[in-house]
Amino acid sequence: MLDITLLRRDLDSVVAALNQRKSPQAFLDVAAFTALESERKTLQTRTEEMQAQRNALSKQVGQLKAKGEHAQADQIMAQVGDLKTQLEQSALRLDVIQTELQTLLHAVPNLPLQGVPVGADETGNVELRRWAPKGQNPEPLGFEAKDHVSLGEPLGLDFEMGAKLSGARFTFMRGPMARLHRALAQFMLDVQTQEHGYTECYTPYIVSAQTLFGTGQLPKFEADLFAANKGGQDGAEDRQALYLIPTSEVTLTNVVRDQILAESELPMRLTAHTPCFRSEAGSAGRDTRGMIRQHQFDKVEMVQITHPDHSAQALEDMTAHAEAILQKLELPYRVMLLCTGDMGFGAARTHDLEVWLPGQNAYREISSVSNCGAFQARRLMARFKNAQGKNDWVHTLNGSGLAVGRALVAVLENHQQADGRIRIPQALRPYLNHQEWLVP
Repeated sequence: MLDITLLRRDLDSVVAALNQRKSPQAFLDVAAFTALESERKTLQTRTEEMQAQRNALSKQVGQLKAKGEHAQADQIMAQVGDLKTQLEQSALRLDVIQTELQTLLHAVPNLPLQGVPVGADETGNVELRRWAPKGQNPEPLGFEAKDHVSLGEPLGLDFEMGAKLSGARFTFMRGPMARLHRALAQFMLDVQTQEHGYTECYTPYIVSAQTLFGTGQLPKFEADLFAANKGGQDGAEDRQALYLIPTSEVTLTNVVRDQILAESELPMRLTAHTPCFRSEAGSAGRDTRGMIRQHQFDKVEMVQITHPDHSAQALEDMTAHAEAILQKLELPYRVMLLCTGDMGFGAARTHDLEVWLPGQNAYREISSVSNCGAFQARRLMARFKNAQGKNDWVHTLNGSGLAVGRALVAVLENHQQADGRIRIPQALRPYLNHQEWLVP
């Protein structure tokens, strides 16, 4: 959530920054905000005047009673009573205005940091660097590449069974594919915890609406979620709304909700391997073949809670932590700096890692690492005691380290052989009983 004092101080600059974001995400009802702010200022000024008037009149009452002038004191007491009623009404109206202002802000995305390129969509993204095991460009396979669907089906990748059990965009795995999927997740967790200093966590897969509000998925993106229970059903009006997590960013970031941390507790580095559930609203017709865009997929998530002065460096570190996985798996990739029109709702700066997929002859996103600044912290009421002894907002960052299913896709396609075998990267072999090949 944006700092409302920033809007009050320099609304024009905020609106200009928001207009660089992708519509309709960048939405602030300026007329409504201005009207509410004007009424708030008028009410607060009037409230201060009435309070001062009430205090002065109350003082007169005491003086008049001391002089025995009770009739006049009673008249002034009546005025004091009228002012009390008006003050109570003003307080109620101010509460309503503050709630309406907060509701407006809940739908407004974060502001881009300085240096984020301005662009309308992904065509405005900027490549920062690329890496490949044998140079800066993917090495040709030397034969016609198959995609992961053709490669994976003989190894236990079963899309028909997934569709039979649950519908489109679900996958069933058995045998070598299930083992490879599990091995990738374990490998990623071990690298992030043993080499990069993250604390492994196990989190719930079902969370409350309040938890999703804290990281920005609600109220704006409810259509992207799977509801486990929308609340108030079957006559149970007090039933809490519950949702399946779209990512463990939600649960990991919420561990600091409603907390005031000691500065010595920062940074916090948390990771978890969880399934993720997304309705993929608005993605009809996109990536219908294979595992690229699924309703259920696994991810190893990285979250950092940092001091505001250190979040920029934390973003670079987290990007490197995700890159390390790709390098160990010997997968060509590139790092993209997202433009203003392609960033997520809560992000102030985002780096996407795009892995090369020979079967698609294209780079595809496998990790997105974002610095959210204090945007989520304000929603979470997550603070720390700074060196001056004052409460300050923490900064939050999140990123994939990595998406497990897409990593499986990349391993299949990049390490395929002409005879259909898959070479297992050296770093992954200890997790697969030191096998060198997956053989159909």
